[in-house]
Amino acid sequence: MQDASILQRAALFYHALYIVTGKMPKRDKYTLGERTHLATLALIEYLIAASHLGRERKLLALEQASVKLDVVRLLLRLAQELKAVPTKTYLELIARLDEIGKMLGGWMRSLK
Repeated sequence: MQDASILQRAALFYHALYIVTGKMPKRDKYTLGERTHLATLALIEYLIAASHLGRERKLLALEQASVKLDVVRLLLRLAQELKAVPTKTYLELIARLDEIGKMLGGWMRSLK
């Protein structure tokens, strides 16, 4: 059940990110925006993999998802610092990522 909830939140985050990157300046959309999209999709892939794997491999997939989550955070912060994303929008996206991070951390703790 926890798997579905975090996957749903990650999918909703991607949807919001998709809208935001569509409004980015062209030079940022195809560099920083694209990298953020790819990292978010990788995060979702790791979460899906974790939902299908056994306990030992599940923890590894969740650790990889955690790394991708940190990459997405960093890319968003860079986008905000470079004024490619408005601060208000950045804060909204980060709040969503924080929620996903808490869920991910709880899932990882439950396996240890």
